[in-house]
Amino acid sequence: MTATSAAPPRKRGARVHVQRFGTFLSGMVLPNIAAFIAWGLITAFFIPTGWTPNETLGGLVGPMITYLLPLLIANQGGRMIYDTRGGVVATIATMGVIVGSEIPQFMGAMIVGPLAAYIMKKVDSIWDGKIRPGFEMLVNNFSAGILGMLLAIGAFFGIAPIVTALSALIEGAVDWLVGLGLLPLVSLFIEPGKVLFLNNAINQGVLTPLGVQQSLEDGKSILFLLEANPGPGLGILLAFAVFGIGMFKASAPGAIIIHFLGGIHEIYFPYVLSKPILILAAIAGGMTGIFTNVIFNSGLRAPASPGSIFAVLLQTASDSYVGVILSVILSALVSFVVASVILRASRKRDLERDDAGDMSAAVAATQANKGKESSVLSNLGTSDRPGSAQNVGAGIVGGSEVATEGGAGGSTATDSAPIRSIVFACDAGMGSSAMGASVLRNKIKKAGVEGVTVVNKAISNLDDSADLVITQRELTPRAEQKAPHAQHVSVDNFMNSPRYDEVVQRVAGQNK
Repeated sequence: MTATSAAPPRKRGARVHVQRFGTFLSGMVLPNIAAFIAWGLITAFFIPTGWTPNETLGGLVGPMITYLLPLLIANQGGRMIYDTRGGVVATIATMGVIVGSEIPQFMGAMIVGPLAAYIMKKVDSIWDGKIRPGFEMLVNNFSAGILGMLLAIGAFFGIAPIVTALSALIEGAVDWLVGLGLLPLVSLFIEPGKVLFLNNAINQGVLTPLGVQQSLEDGKSILFLLEANPGPGLGILLAFAVFGIGMFKASAPGAIIIHFLGGIHEIYFPYVLSKPILILAAIAGGMTGIFTNVIFNSGLRAPASPGSIFAVLLQTASDSYVGVILSVILSALVSFVVASVILRASRKRDLERDDAGDMSAAVAATQANKGKESSVLSNLGTSDRPGSAQNVGAGIVGGSEVATEGGAGGSTATDSAPIRSIVFACDAGMGSSAMGASVLRNKIKKAGVEGVTVVNKAISNLDDSADLVITQRELTPRAEQKAPHAQHVSVDNFMNSPRYDEVVQRVAGQNK
């Protein structure tokens, strides 16, 4: 059975839609995480209960959370829909929902920003190609200004009250769960969601906005720790390091470093998928961490992204270190115990299987769930080797891997057109594609090749200007739609694909 057949088509289709929605939400938030961190540090240092209280500099806290952060999110969302013009109109419209409410409007920005950009795009299409020469700038500027004004007014009266009420409803539900001591139950949804890559919609769309609002009121929020706690994953990886077999055992120590110190949680997902019952260990660990933070009333000042122990400690409120540290330790301990029992119980049966220590199927299932390449999985000892589970449904055409079952049908790196610009594309355009671009860039540099640019982009921002586009094979069809005239290469591993050497040989040969 291939990894992509792990779920029925209907379920897989629904999951892809949720993943895309989550990707879109996180695409608005993740590029602006630095601003959230800056706000968190300013809060930690300069508010009256901060490390170095300063009334003057503390005045930055309110305007940043009220105006700067929502407007950055809105602008990013607008750009994702309609480039710079969409970002400008999205920012104007979002001012309406900000001024029309007394709470930080992150949810409002996520709604109004993309919606305003979409409306601007549709309005522009009405007179596209019909403007008399010389009047383009006049029409474009005034149409955007007038529409932005109308949308801001509409957001002020129409959307701000709705989002405020919705935010109050969700916040009340969270307070109700906390009051009854039931907040740990959210791990029943969050931990399986993480493994299936369905957590972005919840984390970026709900938990982060509510957490920031709660942090503004109370100086901290437990909501930032519901998903970011690295303890459950640490415990599972430790269990594999002690009781695992084959490649699972050998790769677990390295995965621990990437997960716990680097904050890349997806590194432990293949371990869970190798034995789905291990999700019980993740849930038990997650519930333990949340319960500990509830008891100690601990929380973070701002989002911890990525979920590294360093990021968690950096954003921990000054009165919450004991609770936060204990939540990480205890959640890791509980998930370790539960995972160890499961691994020990099945150890004898696993040793009798020829493929028990092979991680390729679990890694392939993880990437199928994610719907895109994850470069960190190369650290688990996987590679783009022929015959591996990752290469099921893929073939080698002229030395370049392309998807053959529902995948790329376009050109490959064997085409005769010269390659001057190479783009790595993934969903967010930040993590895996950035690392893949760095690997290929270094290979090209070592080969002494000049005049070739290698960049990374979100697949939503991909255009037809690139000569060669490199994507994970499940994303190649989307990339071909965005860049139909580019050559396309599909890989299973952004970090160490042999396709890179073939691309280097190609660009080196064209320079001779």
